[in-house]
Amino acid sequence: MDELSQHLECLKLCSGEAEDEKQIFQSLSVILLALDEDIEKSSKLLIERDILPALAKILTANSACTEKAAHVLAELAKNEETRKPCIDTGLVMVLVPLLARSDEELLLHAGRAIGRICYDNSDIQEHLIKLDVIASLVRILTDYPENDPLVRVCLLALSNLADLDSAKEALSKTSIARQLVKQLKRAENHERVEIIIEVLQALAENDALKLQLVDASVQETLCEIIQRLQDSFQAEDMCTMKSSSDVMVSLLLGDESMQKLFDNGNGIVYKNVATWLTSRHTLLQMTGALATANFARNDSNCVRMVQLGVVHQLLDLLEQHVENGDVAVQHAALSALRNLAIPVMNKVQMLKEGVADRIQMLLRSEMPPVQFKLLGTLRMLTDGQADTAMILGQDSRMLTRLVQWCETKDHVGVRGEANRLLASLLRYSKSQDVVKAVHQAKGLKHLVTMTTSEHAIMQNEALIALAIASAINLELVEEEFKESELVSILHNILEDESMGPEVKYNSLGLLCSLLDSDVLRRDMELVNMKQTLEKMCAHINSNVVKQANTVLQILTSSSPHSGHFFA
Repeated sequence: MDELSQHLECLKLCSGEAEDEKQIFQSLSVILLALDEDIEKSSKLLIERDILPALAKILTANSACTEKAAHVLAELAKNEETRKPCIDTGLVMVLVPLLARSDEELLLHAGRAIGRICYDNSDIQEHLIKLDVIASLVRILTDYPENDPLVRVCLLALSNLADLDSAKEALSKTSIARQLVKQLKRAENHERVEIIIEVLQALAENDALKLQLVDASVQETLCEIIQRLQDSFQAEDMCTMKSSSDVMVSLLLGDESMQKLFDNGNGIVYKNVATWLTSRHTLLQMTGALATANFARNDSNCVRMVQLGVVHQLLDLLEQHVENGDVAVQHAALSALRNLAIPVMNKVQMLKEGVADRIQMLLRSEMPPVQFKLLGTLRMLTDGQADTAMILGQDSRMLTRLVQWCETKDHVGVRGEANRLLASLLRYSKSQDVVKAVHQAKGLKHLVTMTTSEHAIMQNEALIALAIASAINLELVEEEFKESELVSILHNILEDESMGPEVKYNSLGLLCSLLDSDVLRRDMELVNMKQTLEKMCAHINSNVVKQANTVLQILTSSSPHSGHFFA
């Protein structure tokens, strides 16, 4: 420590001019040795002796000692306690210009020093970005792509900076995408691959960078990595497959980048979907399902994928996970199926291929996320499809399960989707047999409750379904409607000034379909429905007024059993 103290004093006394270079170089060498032997004690002594300003002077002198001084700082910054003094002394601002040099050793030490000093300090990192450090890092990667230690320093720096929005914006104006893909292709060890993929993941959150990465064909390299590792179950390889998959899915979240990757079903990512869906690795099955769900955000893509046969690949995957399977995989696969079922021509094709039958295997699932997606998928398949609604609406096993889910208290989403599917079965089938089946399953009371939902879309779906049921077989349903106080609920809806005109219009339509029931007419008298209808005749919405006048006229001038139905 005595020798170190002498050399520290020497550094403080040296001017940094050329005649002092030999002594400065020797002192810096001694400091490096001391830091290597005991970094904590040596770092503490350097700070106490106020040596940092002397190092700053050496770094700005552009002498033969600059590289050695940068090396000292890089080692010194390993100690967390010395980082703040380095920042306070302004050393970062002195180091940044050194990144423009061509001396590879100097670049290495300056890069390490900057990276360590700024680690986990967002304020100084933001300042670095303003000083255009991003352009310097990309230039180094471009100019020295085979200098592995230097490349590693740049990659670590980028991994620390890339989460910042300002860094992403700066990177979008560089050739970083091409450089990262180049480095990913030549990376030979797990650590290097993981660092690059970590940077890619951050960049893939930015739409402009997504496109640049796709244009640089990062997807091809990621697919090659996954293909190379797909038969391995080693922890490192699994980790790399997971991170590669995550980047791929992130690229698919942008509309433009997703379309480029799909390329009408010819893109390499889509071509790998079938392999991933049938993989032994759950994480690759998930990647395949998520990729399909994201590609299916576009109707033309959906039609093309159904033509290419992805539906049954998804169903095969779901069947693997029915009993104690992976919930996330089931959720992703059902999300993909639901998206695929949106185009009308796909509904018809999927139903012809027996999708509705195969998907019902999941009815026994006890997992709310799976139940929620299952119900949404079945509802999408039923939408506008009378044949499907007819088949599903008479399936006693499914109706029993639906009614159970209509009563669930644990998951409001499942309850809501179960009610909406029940309403769809009645609405689109318009079938006497379906009305009987839903009545027998005790499902109508849940649709009556659904008319009081806080969501107008659900209220309207329930009102229309109930109107259809009562128009088809009022005698069958009137007792259940009376027990569930449907007339009173409709009265409250019509009296509620905050209720939207569409809900009131559909409520009037349902009310009209109930007029042929003596039992329900008496309920209307009890709540003074005539007075409410008279008020509705002055409503600001012309359609509501027209419907109210019609119902009022029938109520006051006709007898029951006249067969009126307005919905």
